[in-house]
Amino acid sequence: MAYRDLREFIRALDKQRELKRIPFEVDPILEITEFADRAVKGGGPALLFEKPKGSSMPVLINAFASPRRMELALEVSSIDTIAARIVEFLELRMPEGLIGKLKMLPKLAEVGAFFPRTIGKGPCQEVVRTEGFSLFEYPVLQCWPEDAGRFITLPLVFSRNPDTGKRNCGMYRMQIFDERTAGMHWQTHKQGAEHYRRALKTMPQQGQARMPVAVAIGADPATMYSAILPLPPELDEMMIAGFLRSSPVEMVKCQTSDLEVPAQAEIVLEGYVELGELRTEGPFGDHTGFYSLADDYPVFHVTCITQRKDAIYATTIVGPPPMEDYYMGKAVERIFLPLMRLQLPEVRDIAMPAEGIFHNLILVSMRKSYPGHARKVMHAIWGLGQAMFSKCIVVVDEDVDVQNVREVAWKALNNIDPERDIQFVLGPVDSLDHSSRLPNYGSKMGVDATRKWPGEGFTRPWPGVIEMTAGVKRRVDDLWKKAGL
Repeated sequence: MAYRDLREFIRALDKQRELKRIPFEVDPILEITEFADRAVKGGGPALLFEKPKGSSMPVLINAFASPRRMELALEVSSIDTIAARIVEFLELRMPEGLIGKLKMLPKLAEVGAFFPRTIGKGPCQEVVRTEGFSLFEYPVLQCWPEDAGRFITLPLVFSRNPDTGKRNCGMYRMQIFDERTAGMHWQTHKQGAEHYRRALKTMPQQGQARMPVAVAIGADPATMYSAILPLPPELDEMMIAGFLRSSPVEMVKCQTSDLEVPAQAEIVLEGYVELGELRTEGPFGDHTGFYSLADDYPVFHVTCITQRKDAIYATTIVGPPPMEDYYMGKAVERIFLPLMRLQLPEVRDIAMPAEGIFHNLILVSMRKSYPGHARKVMHAIWGLGQAMFSKCIVVVDEDVDVQNVREVAWKALNNIDPERDIQFVLGPVDSLDHSSRLPNYGSKMGVDATRKWPGEGFTRPWPGVIEMTAGVKRRVDDLWKKAGL
């Protein structure tokens, strides 16, 4: 049975001894970050700060910060279970014969159960405030010493495409400017930014100067997690959340706009972005491990806050890896591998090491079938959604375990002739890449670390890897024990 809300997830973490309650006062300004950073790097539990300084609202952090907690969040014994479900649905075909069709009916009914369901009222609107509120009442973190202020770091930001009406839910950090305004960090490649660009073109012609936006904070874990997934624009994140939790997400209409938000959310900020209004946002200690630079972004005006009576503030921090986002990203890697293989069946596995902070390094193992095949895979990955940001792609043969970074480094560095096997291309790069020659535009590198074929101009013998024979290994197994080793 899917978690109904955030507090059910907290109870599950508690029951599994994956949560530590902090009963004394800790400051959201820097101190909670230091707690969370030490905990995640030391393999510690999720943290629930019951008395954050300056607020009566508890703070939950590191709820996703381990493989085990990701499994608890998505209610599976292994993340690969979700990948297997995706494969199963991708392989659905209309079978021949009545019996085959009848067997498919339960699966078709399950697909229909994923879609979000609108209800009349929800706990997220137990308290409604349109006057006399301040964003500073909430225990929002200042994460790092040089941050420009306090940042909401785990928001579910809802907007609609002004041309099609399709909903998007993304996770974009929000710097609190004052009691009722915050920055909306819509990086140029994100879907929220696309909605904003379209609104700039079409809404003024309709006599509108404000784009409605709603922000939910704290929900069941699958719904929160869905906001970070690299989905194509036509897929509704709330539908994918329903797939992950095997139960539809309940939605309620906002008090001040037609947008809908998760009914079981802890806090909802309703408001608008004034078209054309920009304000300097940042710097911010980002997932790269460096401070992202200050830049101009749209401003979110809060006109109404709704929340539960006993709301819990859910948050996260990013910074030098590994952090909580690494474990969330690792689950993305495993869940979306089947989708990548749908388009690139030659790919056997992928890995994004923590030090590569997702977009800086992707390791790919592949079944090589023809000369130049590795380069075809590189370019295809650069053409897949947010994989276009991959700064360095290293392609190895299928017998290399890309989850073992030491093995990849050993074999790749032995296999490459740098001038022959490294390719540079120009294109879009992540907005947070401080090293690129221009914002959002720079170079990327592909490394073909596969064995080279005569058809690729390599005519020398390719040596085998050193390995002891199986018979000697078995004999020494017995002698090893006899020697007392």
